[in-house]
Amino acid sequence: MTAVASAGIRFHPGSQVIPAGAVHATPLGYDRDGLPVGAPLPFPASAELVDRLSGCGEIEVAFEGKLGDTLLALSAVRALVDWLRVRLVRAVVRAVGPYAGLIARTGLITQLPVTAPRGRRAVIGDRAGVEARASDTTVSLVLDPAAPPCWSSDGRAHPSLPARHYLALERRLGIRLPGTAPFAPLVATGPNDLVEELRSLGWLNGLTIALITASSWPERKDYTAERYIALAEHIAEAQQSQARLLLIGGAPDGGVKISTELPRRHVQVLRLDGVSADHLTDLFPHCHLIVGNDTGLTHLAAMTRGSDGSGPPVVGLYARHSHSKWRTGLPHHHAVATDLSNRMHQGDLCPVRDAIAPDSDVHMDTFPPASLARLCLDLLNGVGR
Repeated sequence: MTAVASAGIRFHPGSQVIPAGAVHATPLGYDRDGLPVGAPLPFPASAELVDRLSGCGEIEVAFEGKLGDTLLALSAVRALVDWLRVRLVRAVVRAVGPYAGLIARTGLITQLPVTAPRGRRAVIGDRAGVEARASDTTVSLVLDPAAPPCWSSDGRAHPSLPARHYLALERRLGIRLPGTAPFAPLVATGPNDLVEELRSLGWLNGLTIALITASSWPERKDYTAERYIALAEHIAEAQQSQARLLLIGGAPDGGVKISTELPRRHVQVLRLDGVSADHLTDLFPHCHLIVGNDTGLTHLAAMTRGSDGSGPPVVGLYARHSHSKWRTGLPHHHAVATDLSNRMHQGDLCPVRDAIAPDSDVHMDTFPPASLARLCLDLLNGVGR
C-alpha cells in the first residue's frame, strides 16, 4: 500500500498501531494488559458514581445530537454494559430518541430481570439527550467528544474516540473491563426492501461503490458529486469494468429522492438523497468499497458488518480534523489525510475547539481523484486492508 497518495496527502490504514511516544497522549495509569478482567485499578473508582449506578434498575441511552458523535460514543455505553455484567448488576438497558433503532442493532440493549430497585434510573448519552431526561434520574453520564484525552497504555496510543470513551469510563468505574481495541461496537444488518429493490434493478451487480456526500458541514467537508464520479471512473477504467456508483447525499427538506444520472463511459450513477441511516445500514455491506468525508454516515459504514462479519473497506477523507480521533478504530476503516489533519492527530488538537486557523485554506479538493483512486484500487485488490 502506498503511504503517500500525492504531495501533502497520506494514507493511514485502519490496522495501524500508533506508538505511545508518537502523539500527544495521557498515560492511562496502569498496565491494562497485565490486569485480569474485573480486577480493581491501582487508583480508586468514583465512589459516588459506582454507588449510584449499582442502585439503578434501568439505564437509558439517550442521544439527540449528531449521528457521528453518537456512533463514536457508543463504546461508552458498551463500557457501562460490560461493567454491569462484570459486577453482576442486572438492569434494563434501553435506547430512546432518534437513534434508538440503530443503537438496538449493536446488541447493547438488554431486557434482563433487574436486581436493583426498578424505580432508580441512570441516563447516558450526549448533553442534549441527558438534559432532556435528567430531571428524575439517579445519575447522569454526559459523553462529550472534547472531554476524553488520547490515552496511552502498554506502549501504544488509543486516539480514536471509541477508545477514548471506553477507557475514560473504565477509569471512573475503577475495574478492568473486558473490552479490547477496537472498542467500537458493530451494527448488525438484516433484510431490507430497498436493498432487494436495488438488487433486482442490477445496482448491486458487479463492482458497486458507495460514495458519501452528506455532511453537516458541506462547505468544508463535501467532496462533491463531480469529484466522486471522477474517482469512480478512474477505478472502473483501471479494473476494466463497469462500476455502479451509489452517491449518498442528504436531503435539506427531509425528503427522500432516488434518481439516476446519464451513464458515463465506465460508471452508472444512482443518487440516494435523504435515505435513512437504517436503510443504509443494510445496504453498506453489499458494496465493494465505501469512501466518505469525515461524517456520521462514513462512521456508520465502518461499523456496519454483514451477518457473516464481512463488509467493504471504508475510506474517510480528512482535510482539517484529526484522522485518528474521528475514526472508529476498526481495522477496515482507513483514512486519507492532509498535513493539517496529521498535525491535529499528532498534537491531539482540534481546529475548532482550539481555534487553530490553517496557514492556507484547506478544502476537499486537496484530494485528487486520480491519486485517491490508486489507493482505493489497492484496497479493492486486498492490499493494505
